[in-house]
Amino acid sequence: MIVPDLAVDCHVHVFDPARFAFAADASYRPLPCECGTVDDLAAVLDAHGIARAIIVTPTAGYGDDNACTLDALERLGSRARGIARVPVSITPRAIDGLVECGVVGVRVDFVALGLAPLDDPDFPRLLKALADRDLVLDVQAQGEQWNAIAPVLARASTRVAIDHMGRPQPGRGVGAPAFRAMLALSQTGRAVVKLSGADRFSCVAPPHADALPFAAAIVREFTPERLVWGSDWPFVRSVRRVDYGPALALLERVVADEASRQRILCTTPSGWFNFGS
Repeated sequence: MIVPDLAVDCHVHVFDPARFAFAADASYRPLPCECGTVDDLAAVLDAHGIARAIIVTPTAGYGDDNACTLDALERLGSRARGIARVPVSITPRAIDGLVECGVVGVRVDFVALGLAPLDDPDFPRLLKALADRDLVLDVQAQGEQWNAIAPVLARASTRVAIDHMGRPQPGRGVGAPAFRAMLALSQTGRAVVKLSGADRFSCVAPPHADALPFAAAIVREFTPERLVWGSDWPFVRSVRRVDYGPALALLERVVADEASRQRILCTTPSGWFNFGS
């Protein structure tokens, strides 16, 4: 696949424990072979013709510590934007400080936290603070969690980015109520889905044939105007080997039309994550 100019990888992480120690209470500390510094990231992007990236603070290793991500944003400059991982009790002033450093949204990881954020009285305030600033709520959730999460997001006015195709359950099929609830967020016009992370939910070896029906349904419902692509580099906690090239090639399998891929790789993410022209 020929990668168009100004393509954006909308889901990468940076791990640099030599310069930024992992959090003492980290649920998982990436192995040396799973880490990737900002220099490593730049080299990988260059090797695959990817111009820009969205750096997401990972739950693994760093939790709510955004120091490594903010350093990467400073070093990459206009080439990158950031998604911070924050407590739902974060203050608007603290959010503004992150925005000054190149952050364009915050992540809530329901896979790690469970559904507890939905019951937190600070969660509606977080949604409002993001909406007031036109920032993105980046959501990682999976399976049945969408039955509870999707209605809340549908009622909010916040823009939403959904990680890893919503991490559906292949055994339950595309007609599963939870997957349909996630798909229904397309009707808000305020949600994008990342065509990423097939290995996070697939039950079969690459090229993850059981993920393709879900990807096709997402493409139909959201259309390229509300789709972006992400590699999930450097592929932490994967149960099998993952490489950047095949992750990129999956997009071509799902979206055959070159003009649609151009929109998914360039136009939609550039606008959605505030890269400008």
